[in-house]
Formats: sequence, C-alpha cells, structure tokens
Amino acid sequence: MKIAIAQLNPTIGDLPGNAQQILAAAQQAVKVGARLLLTPELSLCGYPPRDLLLNPSFVSAMGMTLQQLARDLPPKLAVLVGTVEPNTKSHITGGKNLFNSIALLEAGKVKQIFYKRLLPTYDVFDEYRYFEPGLQANYFTLDDIHIGVTICEDLWNDEEFWGKRSYTVNPIADLAILGVDLIVNLSASPYSAGKPQFRETMLKHSALRFQQPIIYVNQVGSNDDLIFDGYSFALNRQGEITCRADGFETDLATVEFNEAKRDLQLSTVIPACESEAEEIWQALVLGVKDYALKCRFSKVVLGLSGGVDSALVAAIATAALGKENVLGVLMPSPYSSEHSVSDALALGKNLGIQTTILPIGDLMQGFDHSLADLFANTEFGIAEENIQSRIRGNLLMAIANKFGYLLLSTGNKSEMAVGYCTLYGDMNGGLAVIADVPKTRVYEICHWLNRKTEIIPHNVLTKAPSAELKPGQVDQDSLPAYEILDDILQRLIHNHESAAEIVTAGHDPIIVDRVIQMVARAEFKRRQAPPGLKITDRAFGTGWRMPIASSWVAIKNAYRWDKARVGSREQGAGGERV
Repeated sequence: MKIAIAQLNPTIGDLPGNAQQILAAAQQAVKVGARLLLTPELSLCGYPPRDLLLNPSFVSAMGMTLQQLARDLPPKLAVLVGTVEPNTKSHITGGKNLFNSIALLEAGKVKQIFYKRLLPTYDVFDEYRYFEPGLQANYFTLDDIHIGVTICEDLWNDEEFWGKRSYTVNPIADLAILGVDLIVNLSASPYSAGKPQFRETMLKHSALRFQQPIIYVNQVGSNDDLIFDGYSFALNRQGEITCRADGFETDLATVEFNEAKRDLQLSTVIPACESEAEEIWQALVLGVKDYALKCRFSKVVLGLSGGVDSALVAAIATAALGKENVLGVLMPSPYSSEHSVSDALALGKNLGIQTTILPIGDLMQGFDHSLADLFANTEFGIAEENIQSRIRGNLLMAIANKFGYLLLSTGNKSEMAVGYCTLYGDMNGGLAVIADVPKTRVYEICHWLNRKTEIIPHNVLTKAPSAELKPGQVDQDSLPAYEILDDILQRLIHNHESAAEIVTAGHDPIIVDRVIQMVARAEFKRRQAPPGLKITDRAFGTGWRMPIASSWVAIKNAYRWDKARVGSREQGAGGERV
C-alpha cells in the first residue's frame, strides 16, 4: 500500500481554503498511486483555532465543510482529516463540548471518527479549555492492514524515553497491545530550535520499543506567534528513517507499506538542516512570510539603526517577502554615530532594499521646548533619552499607516527579558521578528548568513552594541556582557534555576540579583509587546503566563546587590530602556 503524507499550511478559520488544500493534495496522491492520504491535526480549520472553537457557528460550518469534502474527494482514496467533533454526551457527563478528532473519509462518506486521547496544557497548549479526551484506542482497517491512529500529544508519553509519565495512559502502547500493523500520527507540533531532530529521536525509541512502523505528519507554516516546521517522517520497525518531507515548506511525500514484511520500505529522505542557525533562519523567514500573508500585508517597514538586530530583521524580511517589499528607515539623532548611518546604508545596498533617511534632531528640539517648563530643574535622564525612541516609533507607525505596511519591531530576547527597550518606541510594531532570539544567537545567525558572501556588513558585527541615546553610550554601560546575560537568562527562564544555582554555576551574585529583578520588573512591557515569533521552548508569548502585579522575586532574600556598585539607573528597568 502506498501512503501519501500531505504536509499542509492551513490558514486558521479558512475552512473552504483549507478543504481545497486537502482536495488538491488528494488529487496529487491519486496521481502517484496512493491508497491512503494523511493530513495534519485540525487540518480542516488550522491549528491552533483557540477561542474560535467556542463559537457554535464555526463548529457547525466545520462539520458541513467536512461532509462536502468527503463527497468531493476521489472515491478510491481514503483520507484522514483533522477536525473537531461535538461531544453529544457533554450535557450528561459534564465534559467539554468538543473532541479534537481525526475523520476517516472514503467513498464520499465519513467512515469513522477518532478522538485525541492526551490533551496538553503546558507551554502554548490549552486543549482542556476546549476538548474532552478520548478514552478508546483508535484504529481502522484498510485493505486488511490494521492502522492505529494517534493525534500529536498521543506520542509524547513514553515513560521509558522520558523517565516518567505525564499522563496515565500511553496510546502507543495500547495500539501495540492490539497488534496493529502500522501507527500513524497526525500532528500540529510547533517549532522550537532542535525540535525536529528531537521528535525523530523520540519516535525512534517508540518504534524500537514496540516494534511498530510509525508515520508522523506535521503541519507546516506560521500562525500568529507559532511556527510549524513540517519535517514529516516515517520510521520502520528498526527505528530507521524511511521517509522525510521537506522542512518549512508544504510537501507531499509518499511511503510504501510492504504487506508481506508488515513494514515500511525506504523512500525519499530529504536532508535536515546542517546547523541550528540555518534551521532558525528558515523558521523566522517562514514566520514573517506567513504572518504578512495571512494578515493580508504585502510590504513591511522597519527602522535601520546600523545595529545587528535591525540588520538581521531586514535580512529575514527580504528573504521572506522580496527586496521590493521591504522599506528600511534611518532616523539619525545628534547622538547617532557616522557609522550607524553608513552601516545601515551598506546593509540596504547588500540586500537591495529601499532605504530613506528621516533625521529626528528638529523633532527632539520640539519635544525639549514643549517639556522645558515641566522638566525645569531636573537632570537629563532616561525620560529624555527615550523621547528619541518614541519619535522614531511614531515616524515608523505613520509610514505603516499611510501606506498599509506591516511594521516589524527589531528587539531581541535579551532586551525583552530585562526591559532594555522603550514602550511606544522601539517596541512599536505588528510583529516582533527576533523577540525569542537571544543577542548572542543573533550574532551566530548573522555569521552563518555571511558564510559565503557579506550580507551583514562586517562593521555591524564587530562594533559594540549601542542604543545611541546619549553621547558614547554602549549597551554594556547598563547590562552585563551579553555572553553573561544570556547564560543567566537561559538558566533562569528556560532551566528554572534558582539564584543560588545560577551563582553556583559561576556567576557574580550581584549581577544575578540585578538581572532577576530586571526580568521581573519588565513583565508589564512584555505584555504590551507585539506578538513575537517563537523559536524556543520558553518564549515571551502565549506560553508565558506571568503576573504583572506581583511581589515575588525569585532571588528574594537570597542576595542583595550594592546600589552604589550598579548605580541608581535601576529605576529604568521598570520603566524604560535601562
């Protein structure tokens, strides 16, 4: 039996368009001789539909679209489609109103419905908000082949692999006990760095443990802050990769199930990315491309400061949308260095994008004049520095409004973590492209990008980072060196290490204390930031659920930092750029 894997890029809520994608994949599958077509989790509505699922008319329309799709599909092809199914017993049992489901469509009808058994509630997932878990092992028979059906999280509970169980049941083990010939998994698994390789390692363990061939199909594309990498694949009973679809692209792959051997034969295996920098680059390019497309933007605008962050965002935008659709705006102030302008212009030339220069010196003077009486007898400080950023933010928003462009903000994760950014200034935007990329990784990706030819100007990568909001300013006037800062943030945010553990790892307790307090104080800024593309397992997005008004600080009573040593500028950590 030939099985086709449709790695699709649905748009959330576009039921007719998503159904058409499935139909087109089915027609292509018939041409290559497939008997069964697999599509991702919730392929009919797109993942994650979130509170659209609370709208009864949306659920009803999905059901009607599914029935019509069944009638439209080629009659001799069986198709597994991701959808939702009403829970008709919820009024009796008190359960949720819906099941996260897979429908088996064949010969013009909905033949069977299978329910997702494990419902995740960690990170970006909140499936218990909408769905009731299925209680039965799912399988069907097609041409005398018994095929077990699992949905995304159903694969992620192998206690031997994890060393623990997160749920009371393991759907893979249940299917193995039933003696199915093949297990398929229909997923919408969001991307994070290194996750494609991790999935393959995890499923290799399951294939070997249960002696089951497994086909894994994943959604591709970007929906809001989530990126889906695709990289669908198949494993034989020996845990060997027999098929791998392309990453970050729609694809239709095929794999052959040998009935005599009850195993999958070797098919096309697309190579994975050679480096994590390349993988993240591809993810971010897809994220920008899809966010613009699905939000109906064709052009983007961003500020070019001459720094590394805006340089990387401009390069990503150019790769995603084409050089003709990117506008870079230079907004020098009296504090801007000459190389800031020349580096930004050099970047624009390398990328082939349009650039324009809007000096802000006169606008700064206007603000100074308007605030002169109110600010009299006070020292120049953070408030005045941030006027520059807010002027730039206003200019960029004006351009975006005037021409219908999407404004891309350029702040990195290190800055977002500690609040080294300005509300209503450099945080303005419709999409924060690198908000989940630490500063040290920004440099790593830029060096990878320059591996063959110079795209990011050399001086951008070698000069000291600076916001240039006052004479001679560099980031390290206010922050630890980024290598130190990023390691502390990794330990704190991703590893959930205590202050004592971070200090034991070799960090100065005064710096650790200061960084932790800055992270806590900056929460209200992050809540007002544009959506940021997620590329780690702990992003400041839908999976980050910290309170704004809170008196808890992780380091409380553990260490105290010397204000004389770090200065009084800590007031800025809770308000503006530090």
